[in-house]
Amino acid sequence: MISKEYILKLAEEFLSNTTIFVSGIKISSDNHINLYIDGDIGVTIKDCVSLSRYIEGNLNREKEDYALDVSSHGATTPLVYPRQYHKHIGRNFEIKLQDGSKTEGILLSCNDKEIKLETTTRENKLIGKGKIDVIKQELILFEKVKESKIKLKY
Repeated sequence: MISKEYILKLAEEFLSNTTIFVSGIKISSDNHINLYIDGDIGVTIKDCVSLSRYIEGNLNREKEDYALDVSSHGATTPLVYPRQYHKHIGRNFEIKLQDGSKTEGILLSCNDKEIKLETTTRENKLIGKGKIDVIKQELILFEKVKESKIKLKY
């Protein structure tokens, strides 16, 4: 069986000195390899094809049968690394936290430790009946994030 470590080593070798990085890998028991890549400024089909050819050139089909799929991280796939957030500033996110709670808001900024979201909540008026929208800013540490997805508008 082909190891994840070997595939990652090949991918990182090829992607060194680029803005592209591996964001995920899955290898099934029948050697179907799914490699996901992302980039600080995006990923093209050409990037996926070039990496796929490099990895295939370093694997021996005579020794082991395999299938290799290299693709971009995907718009609906949860983000994995802090560096993935920078290119999504201004987009709407849904964040599930380790404590089971959820929050949703617009990504205002991020660094290696936390993200800042602008959230909108409905709260009771201070005077009179009814509710009003209240806009707040919320800092969320990456260590508290269980899953983070971009909410796409259709």
